[in-house]
Amino acid sequence: MKIAIPVKMNKLDSAVAPLFGKAKWFAIVEEGKIAIVQNPAQGGRAVIEWLNSLHIDTIIMQEMGAGPYEVIQQLGTMKLYHAGFERITLDRLLQDFQENKLALLDEVKMSEIIAKHENAHTHTDDHHHNHTH
Repeated sequence: MKIAIPVKMNKLDSAVAPLFGKAKWFAIVEEGKIAIVQNPAQGGRAVIEWLNSLHIDTIIMQEMGAGPYEVIQQLGTMKLYHAGFERITLDRLLQDFQENKLALLDEVKMSEIIAKHENAHTHTDDHHHNHTH
């Protein structure tokens, strides 16, 4: 299993980054080893393609839009787990994952997360994506 988790900083004690496609860093976890790598991709779909190139098969995230989820469905090789919507640190999240406390996302749960994500951002017709967080 090779896991990717969006994180806020290039530190092992970082908090999970709430917005998947905007994360500057990802924790890549494999066989108990954690590497924090810089995200070279712009936007959620490109992030999924990058993670796929790294042979990631599991993603743990808080929020994700419809675009990256569509790419995940097309690939059919990645499992999605929800980290919850509250602030959580990487080490706590990994402990919860090991203890099977995280929900494996199906289409119903994912549609709820996408709806929450879309509703949290009031997009204008010109779609500039100048979000403030």
